[in-house]
Amino acid sequence: MSFPLGKRIVAEALGTFGFFFFAFSGVALSVLQPTQIGPIGVAVGFGLGLALMIFLCGHISGGHFNPAVTIALVCGRKASIKDVPAYFLGQFIGGVAAVVLLRTLYSGTVIDHFVNTPGPGISHHIALILEIIVTTLFVMVISAVATDNAPWSGVLAPVAIGGFIATALYIVGPASGGSFNPMRSLAPALVSGHWTNLWIYLVGPCIGAIIGGFGYSFLRDRT
Repeated sequence: MSFPLGKRIVAEALGTFGFFFFAFSGVALSVLQPTQIGPIGVAVGFGLGLALMIFLCGHISGGHFNPAVTIALVCGRKASIKDVPAYFLGQFIGGVAAVVLLRTLYSGTVIDHFVNTPGPGISHHIALILEIIVTTLFVMVISAVATDNAPWSGVLAPVAIGGFIATALYIVGPASGGSFNPMRSLAPALVSGHWTNLWIYLVGPCIGAIIGGFGYSFLRDRT
């Protein structure tokens, strides 16, 4: 049963808020209490935070919480293009609300660590390519486990999706900056005012979303 668009947008806002709250709380604590939580803990916070919010809201809105996912599902004909602006709005509201709240709860300098930037020795172009590749694979995994009838789809979808993000953030994140989600980068940039590398994390995931959305649709087509 399809839920009304209004409820789906509330679910997207709530899910994005919860995802970012858990994810960025891990980043904040890695700065304030580095002996308590390290890179693995941060990656797990992103992955489990996303998985838990999909368990909460996925059956209502589809559990996108990421403009790249919305774009990919539209390209793969699994979502309606007319819903895109509303989904983006819900993701924006939830994402910005989480960042603003965490800025209020923790010291002002912590938010600087929420902002994506390429790792040491990594050029902008390499970071862009990595963001494209990982986002392409990410949305293809989502398409497989959340919209297809594979044996492992359905209840395992949140686990697979969260596991992918945790793995990608830990393995590729230190090089690319670890966004794979335009809203994950836009919200901290907007609140902190640090826009320098934002283009990488808007362009890369959006290109990856288009490639992955059309790519999985082609791969899955039996004709």
